[in-house]
Amino acid sequence: MSRHIDLRITDDDLTLDAGGQPVMLEGRASIAQDIVHMIRESGLLVDIIANRDARQRRTNIVRITIAVDDDKRIVPGSTAVEEARPGEYWLTAQTVDYGEITLKLEA
Repeated sequence: MSRHIDLRITDDDLTLDAGGQPVMLEGRASIAQDIVHMIRESGLLVDIIANRDARQRRTNIVRITIAVDDDKRIVPGSTAVEEARPGEYWLTAQTVDYGEITLKLEA
């Protein structure tokens, strides 16, 4: 049994199965969902996308990286955020128990 269990959230609402029961997430997927929500709630990604100042964008990317690295389920120093193309950001990090996660960050 996984140590990390959560309810799946889709479009800001619980995801239900065909029987109307909440869908559960375990392990890597649970951690990834928590990280996505933490980043979204921080407002930093919206600021990165909206900001024309390259220095401020880099500062906010560092803030996201530090916040993810501070999660006890993430190996410190393993987080990287890269801009694939303008406005498209990808985050990779190594979890302590489940290997690497890769997330597309969307505002």
